[in-house]
Amino acid sequence: MENVIGNDKSEKLDAIDLHVIEALRKDGREAFAQIAERLGVSPGMIRQRYNRLVDLGYLKVIAATNPLMMGKRTMALIGIRTDGRKMLQVAEFLTKFDEVVYTVFVSGGYDIMIEVFCKDHEDLLRFMTEKLAKVDGVRETESFIYLKIAKEVYF
Repeated sequence: MENVIGNDKSEKLDAIDLHVIEALRKDGREAFAQIAERLGVSPGMIRQRYNRLVDLGYLKVIAATNPLMMGKRTMALIGIRTDGRKMLQVAEFLTKFDEVVYTVFVSGGYDIMIEVFCKDHEDLLRFMTEKLAKVDGVRETESFIYLKIAKEVYF
């Protein structure tokens, strides 16, 4: 998946491509034959479109786990202010922590936002004090613990 927002390298998608993407977004295990039947085309065509969409980077095949079922009961979004000269190094370092599942550079009050999954509140406290606070270049952090997830979409 591209990591630069606003990339103009994308190839034009037609209605069939968009339908394949939407169908697989809703149910990644839907058979190509079922998608093809809805569209009135051959399963081979859907397979070719799928392979092309993967090759071009429009689709990425993953297994999405449920963090709660995996023993991760505490999730948080953490805003990080950095020493501006070390922002890239800080982000690179943060991506190596097992607890960190998402890292983005942002504009506004923070330089970096990370999403973390921890076993419990004590595990989050350990992460914040024993790992995050010790990263060279981190000046300040603010954490937002998730109370309830109202909507979760894998786009």
